Amino acid sequence: MKVRKFITIAAVSLALTVAGSSAFAGKVKLVGSGASFPYPIYSTWFSQFSKANSGIQVNYQSKGSGAGIRDFLNGVVDFAASDAAMKEEEMAKVKDGVQLLPMTAGEVVLAYNLKGVKDLKLSRKAYTGIFLGKVKTWNDPLIADANPGMKLPATPITVVARADSSGTTYVLTKHLSAISPEFAEKVGVAKQPSWPTDINMIKSPKNAGVNASIKRATGAIGYTEYAYARMAKLNMVSLENKEGSYVAPGLTGGQAALANVEIPENMIAWVSDPAGKDSYPIATYTWMIFHKKYADAGKARVLRKMVNYCLDNGQAIADQMGYIPLPANVIAQVKVAAENIK
Repeated sequence: MKVRKFITIAAVSLALTVAGSSAFAGKVKLVGSGASFPYPIYSTWFSQFSKANSGIQVNYQSKGSGAGIRDFLNGVVDFAASDAAMKEEEMAKVKDGVQLLPMTAGEVVLAYNLKGVKDLKLSRKAYTGIFLGKVKTWNDPLIADANPGMKLPATPITVVARADSSGTTYVLTKHLSAISPEFAEKVGVAKQPSWPTDINMIKSPKNAGVNASIKRATGAIGYTEYAYARMAKLNMVSLENKEGSYVAPGLTGGQAALANVEIPENMIAWVSDPAGKDSYPIATYTWMIFHKKYADAGKARVLRKMVNYCLDNGQAIADQMGYIPLPANVIAQVKVAAENIK
């Protein structure tokens, strides 16, 4: 598997500092909010875009997908971002129309904190069992069976989940509902689900908060975006996919998962349980959300310019930052759809 070079948290922070130093100084200021899942790459894209285009400033706040959609519906941002896309009933509330654009893709991973345990594998029954509250200790037979010869402690499992309305949670629960009828019935697909009450659970805001809680709690396992887990140097689980293969998160498995996904006219495509022996099982596109018509035509032109910059220049750094570059055919589709922003 290809070794990937990752931009560190410090490098991303530096980029944000540079971007923030000229805040409110530009002739055009774009304001966005939403998903924390793509925040590391979006913040870098927006910083680089502002540097390349004097007089344009992009201010994006990582609040979670649900908060971003609320801001968009309330008219307090120029654009939003969501890993959960947007529901038809939500779009119907926007009188000027809505254009969703998949801008990057990534993987939801299960990261864990268990001293002396590396290269852990979890079967589909094991990880759905954890999120149903049925697998409660690390030496449970469902975990041990997939890890022969590994010394697994009797440590209780602490599940770390998102406290906020989260697109990452939506993607995870969509996958778990696709592979487990019991999970679909008891929990279902949601940005902020009601988890089984007998799970030993910690809730933390945003992906960065989940990572911090995993690091603090021995015996913890939580779901987060791949780039965040890599930057935090967390151990990640290899998950059993639809074909029965155990696949570690990374570019190869992510690209395999998305290889056969067709993007429909509304630009919303899901791959809740990808086929293929090399496919990582929890991969997703993530979307930017725009109005189709803006009161300020000049701002709409700048928004289109920003989108094209992210497509033409931004995809080149997706791999090194822990995201999946968009396939060429998807980039072409997104460029055509972006012309609806007027």
